[in-house]
Amino acid sequence: MSLVSAKKHLGQHFLTDKNIASKIVDSLRYGGKYTRVLEVGPGMGVLSDFLLQKPGLETYLIDIDTESYLFLKKKYPQLGERLINDDFLEMDFDKVSTEPFGIIGNFPYNISSQILFKILDNRDKVIEVVGMFQKEVAERCAVKPGSKEYGILSVFLQAYYKVEYLFTVKAGVFNPPPKVLSAVIRLTRNDVAKLDCDEKLFWQVVKAGFNQRRKTLRNAVSSLINKEKMVDEPMLDLRAERLSVADFVTLTNKISAAR
Repeated sequence: MSLVSAKKHLGQHFLTDKNIASKIVDSLRYGGKYTRVLEVGPGMGVLSDFLLQKPGLETYLIDIDTESYLFLKKKYPQLGERLINDDFLEMDFDKVSTEPFGIIGNFPYNISSQILFKILDNRDKVIEVVGMFQKEVAERCAVKPGSKEYGILSVFLQAYYKVEYLFTVKAGVFNPPPKVLSAVIRLTRNDVAKLDCDEKLFWQVVKAGFNQRRKTLRNAVSSLINKEKMVDEPMLDLRAERLSVADFVTLTNKISAAR
C-alpha cells in the first residue's frame, strides 16, 4: 500500500511515533459517557490503529484529503460509512451521532483555532476532546488569567470545558517535522449547561475586551456599556487578561442590568 504524501496547504505533519500515538489515544476518558469518537485528520491511521482496538468505542474518521481517504479505505474496509471524506469545519455532527461523542486528532496547526471554535459551537454534543496542537496554542487554551497568552480562546474554552495540558511532543516524531514544538491537551465538558448570564452578550464582551487588550475594559467595551450608570464599576478599570470566566460572567450581568 503506497504511503500518503504530506501536503503543506493542508498543514499535514504525520505522527510516526507509535508510543506517542498510543499515549494520545489512552488519554481519552470516555468510560460510559459516550460510545462514539471522531478522529479528525487521520492521515495514514497512526492514531486510528489504537482507536480501533478500544473496547466499547465506535470510531469515525474524517479527512478532507482524498489521498488519505482512499488510503484509509483500503486499510480499514470495515469502517464503511464511518470513514468520511469531508471538511471537518463544514461537517454536520449528526453524521457521527445525535448523542454526545468525543473528538481526537493530530490537528492541522494552520486551522487549529477554527477547529476549537467549531467544537465550541457544538459544545453540548462534544463532551471530550484529546488533541495535538502547536505548543503555544495548547498553552493558550490552558493558561490562567493574568498572562499575556490568556485570550479569547482561553476564556471561551474554560467557560465550558476543563482544559488540561497533558504533555509536550518534539518535532522529530513527525514526517515532515514541523518547525515548532507540539503539545497534547484534553478538554472535558463541564457541568455548565448555560452560563449564568446573557451568553450572546458574554461573547461580545470577551471579544471586545481582547480585541483591544492593551486598553482597559472601560475603553475596550465602551460600545456595549451604559457609561453613565457604570462610571464607578472597578472591573472596567482592568484589562481583559485580568478577568477569569466568573469575572466576565459577573461583568456581563452588570452591563446587562445597566442598560
